[in-house]
Amino acid sequence: MAFSLALYPIAYRARFDGKGWREEYIEQPHKTAAEENALSQEERDALNEKRNNFPGVPLVNYTTQYGMGCFEGLKAFPREDGSLSIFRPDENAARFARSMKGLSMPGFPEDHFVRAVRETVSRNAVLGFNPSFSKDWLKDDFVSASAVYIRPFSYAEGGIGVGISKRPDVFIVANPVGSYFKPGKSSAVTTDRVRATPRGTGWIKCDSNYVMSALAKKEAEDAGFMEVLFLDSREHRYLEEGSSCNAFFYLKSGTLVTPELGDTVLPGITRKSVIQLARDAGIKVEERKISIDEAMADAKEVFFTGTAASVSFVDSITHQGKTASFGNEPGELTRSLNHQIKGIQYGTVADSHGWMVKV
Repeated sequence: MAFSLALYPIAYRARFDGKGWREEYIEQPHKTAAEENALSQEERDALNEKRNNFPGVPLVNYTTQYGMGCFEGLKAFPREDGSLSIFRPDENAARFARSMKGLSMPGFPEDHFVRAVRETVSRNAVLGFNPSFSKDWLKDDFVSASAVYIRPFSYAEGGIGVGISKRPDVFIVANPVGSYFKPGKSSAVTTDRVRATPRGTGWIKCDSNYVMSALAKKEAEDAGFMEVLFLDSREHRYLEEGSSCNAFFYLKSGTLVTPELGDTVLPGITRKSVIQLARDAGIKVEERKISIDEAMADAKEVFFTGTAASVSFVDSITHQGKTASFGNEPGELTRSLNHQIKGIQYGTVADSHGWMVKV
């Protein structure tokens, strides 16, 4: 199960009134978790539709009309002792504040963010809406594991002319989530579409950025690939990122390379974590420009990283009709980094950096 609209019943809302944020927790229609599991698909869909509806929210506004909004994605992971822990929410909080300020909105306070995320997950867990840890997940290194997906997002006040949101709402919703990429596919293809341009919003987790990403990913999937790779907008030569994930290239020289951050590459939190773990292991890591030609000629392992993707193996890249292959199975470094990230998140590997925050 990847993303779904099976929203948990407790949501968070904060409204900026020009001076500060007015906060509330909203309890949407629900039954017990056990009763909901017994519903027919038609009944479940009807209940989910009710939950995905918030009174007093303007339909015509700067977000719905012009994409003037931003969001985050993070996860809470079940532990064997029955608890839940969230992976690096402080990093999401900081990026969300930067994104809102980057769109000339008032930034949402980082302490509000972390507190509200924890409380939203906690209140839903009290009602029984949370996954339970399964030892069976250890068999495939948590590939089949479930987690709580948390989606904070901004939503503008009413407006029909092109403008900036000055009194936004911030919502936080949660739902169950599983593996992001479809099983059996691990190939990538470049696209001639452009995701981001200099002086644009590529560095912001902005709603409008994902239109081009969605179109390019759909084209890639229709052509039989798992994911798409975007090139830079100026020379169409340098790799930047996937549709919703950062990219890494482990070269034959033993150096791990990932595209450098700037105004066209999103500063991924899993990306940042993987860089730290690789350096902990003595791997040389470079954040720099890497051309598609260098990647195809010199890489021995390729993988994507992201909240949804985690660390996802790429077996080949196709560019302008030519394909470079990197093996039929994840390489040693890819496997190790995936094992460490998942282990830290689910509590089977020591969290030496203090990344997990208990709910």
